Amino acid sequence: MDIKSFQWTREPKNCVTQDGRVEITTLPHTDLWQRTYYHFRNDNAPVLQTETEERYFSFVVRTDFSGSARRFDQCGVVMYLDSENWLKASVEYENGEFQHLGSVVTNDGYSDWATTEIPGNVKTMWYRLSRREDDYRIECSDDGVRFRQMRICHMRKGDGKIRFGIYACSPEDSSFTAVFTDMQMTECVWKPHDGQQPD
Repeated sequence: MDIKSFQWTREPKNCVTQDGRVEITTLPHTDLWQRTYYHFRNDNAPVLQTETEERYFSFVVRTDFSGSARRFDQCGVVMYLDSENWLKASVEYENGEFQHLGSVVTNDGYSDWATTEIPGNVKTMWYRLSRREDDYRIECSDDGVRFRQMRICHMRKGDGKIRFGIYACSPEDSSFTAVFTDMQMTECVWKPHDGQQPD
């Protein structure tokens, strides 16, 4: 993909973009979250996205978060429509033993957070975001070949023109450099369902 077609929402102070590689150095106390459970609203993470009206596609990116070292340090794939409507997927640092691989879907100003624990020594992850009209699927992969489904969701404002791309942030008092490579937009690999009812 041509990185020149991507635009910043809240450009970070320190970033490097060249030859299909993006490095974002996070600032402390940056995050994306809306209301649920924690009651606070954080909307200051740097987001780099491109725009499309294509209603069926898949977007793939590889993330390297070797520098993450403080709780909730994260980077990943994002579809940020506005402050109250977005989705993201990432690995969030917890401690040296385990991390949270998960996703957040925010509709009308309320976020959810679905996670699973993975080993603390994982330092890279691939993501694939697929769109079928206003429904979306997020997958992850250790090697960029075999992808595993993380979730399927509906975005209430996810019809028509959208923006999608990458983000990185450090919700606590920390900073690290996230590296993004191998970005590509392809035909939608998320096949239509035949409407079969459950057994």
